[in-house]
Amino acid sequence: MTTTLDRAAHRSTRPARGGFGRLLHAEWTKFRTVRGWVLTTIGSALVICLVGLLATAAVHERGGDAPGALPVGPGGEAVNDSFTFVHQPLAGDGTLTVSVSSLTGEGEGDDGGAGEASAKGGKGGRSALAPWAKAGIIVKDSLEQGSSYASVMVTGAHGVRMQYDFTHDTAGLPGEVSPESPRLLRLRRSGDVITGYQSVDGDHWTEVGTARLPGLSRTPQVGLFVTSPSVAEPTGTGTGFSPAVATGTFDTVSLEGGWSAGTWLTGQVGRDAGTSGSYTRSTSSEAVASGGDFTLTGAGDIAPVVGGPAASGVRTVENFLVGAFAGLIMLVVVAASYITAEYRRGLIAVTLAAGPGRSRVLVAKALVMGSVAFAAGLASAAVTVPFGGSRSSANGFPVLTVPTATELRVVVGTGLVLATTSVLALALGTVLRRSAVAITVVVVGMVLPYLLATAAVLPEGASDWLLKVTPAAGFALQQSVERYDQVVSVYSPATGYHPLAPWEGFAVLCAYTALAFGAAVALLRRRDV
Repeated sequence: MTTTLDRAAHRSTRPARGGFGRLLHAEWTKFRTVRGWVLTTIGSALVICLVGLLATAAVHERGGDAPGALPVGPGGEAVNDSFTFVHQPLAGDGTLTVSVSSLTGEGEGDDGGAGEASAKGGKGGRSALAPWAKAGIIVKDSLEQGSSYASVMVTGAHGVRMQYDFTHDTAGLPGEVSPESPRLLRLRRSGDVITGYQSVDGDHWTEVGTARLPGLSRTPQVGLFVTSPSVAEPTGTGTGFSPAVATGTFDTVSLEGGWSAGTWLTGQVGRDAGTSGSYTRSTSSEAVASGGDFTLTGAGDIAPVVGGPAASGVRTVENFLVGAFAGLIMLVVVAASYITAEYRRGLIAVTLAAGPGRSRVLVAKALVMGSVAFAAGLASAAVTVPFGGSRSSANGFPVLTVPTATELRVVVGTGLVLATTSVLALALGTVLRRSAVAITVVVVGMVLPYLLATAAVLPEGASDWLLKVTPAAGFALQQSVERYDQVVSVYSPATGYHPLAPWEGFAVLCAYTALAFGAAVALLRRRDV
């Protein structure tokens, strides 16, 4: 009995007038007339959508109110913005100067924080000064979480830093602060430009950095702040995070230029703790004034939100694309069969005889297969990502907000990964002539390394290696979370971080596909089919 594929192949035996365009049309006709291939391609898109949306169906069951949406910074990224703040609104331009003479930390022990006072000034827990605990001065557009800001600060282990708008970080003087070795900090505002300075003696000042904050209000909130993220600790199962607070001591507070001192207000920006830092004791937010000096205690963070254990319960864009693996395998089956079916039925000679060149036939097949796979991946990701995010938020799960450009790259990248992998399967089907073997090779080289690397069953170095040298590196194009040096987390494949940048990882997949396609073209030219 003559099959649909047989009829399509024989129709393509007509002279190839019109050149490559006619050949491309013939291959598209061949693809769309085989119902199984079309239905499987459509099914791959549906599977990606259904699996991704099923992951959003669970109802938030954690006690208390649902956390809701995360604050969003000026750049469009999700942020932590929680700190103890002594502040006042100051109009126009001016300068704020302060001396920080102490920064100590306290961790919450296994008994909930009750215990001996720490040697570094804690109030009942063990000594635990987070490396990125912060105490300094800040100019903030408003008290609203996520609003624009610029600050200069001392940190637990990274010296003086100037940071602004959550993602920008510039290093200043190294070293810890103490009463014997304080750090003097200064912020100067001129329009929408904030400049940070540092000094060890109050006479000689050096610039740390400059920030431009477009749209900064004429009357921003200016003052002193303290905050502390959680402390990373090794555990038997990997890195854990223990809640902590920081306490900073400030003196020699002065306002100059157009700023004159008014009434200092004490408050907490955001909740008592951000996503990457928390502390349950009642002393986690505190400010004590003595004359012109201040002692502030705070927990939380002023930084971007990243993935990993420090942001448990927060969903990322990738969470809505878990169905891409099933969809990819379905497309690989179609791509391999697209060429091996002709070998199996003895139709390849007919196809090659009708074409203007053997390599052009394979190029036409690759364009058809790559295009339909790209369309399936793009359409499914374009539906799943926004709809999955809205459903997760509605069910009480906070979603890690990313800039629009990043979300667009993930959506388009899903289509590119599926398209490139499909072309890889087509090329391997040409080389191996057996669909089962070609499919197995692609799954073993593409899907299996990713699953092993992200399942935390291998050492971190081995996981990184798998995602650098195998075609699975291409999945880096779907990564939405970024790594920031000023945020402590577990940056590993198991927590969603690829060792290669998105386009670098995709380049590795493209290199494998190009090699396989080149081998397929060479063999197709030499073989007597």
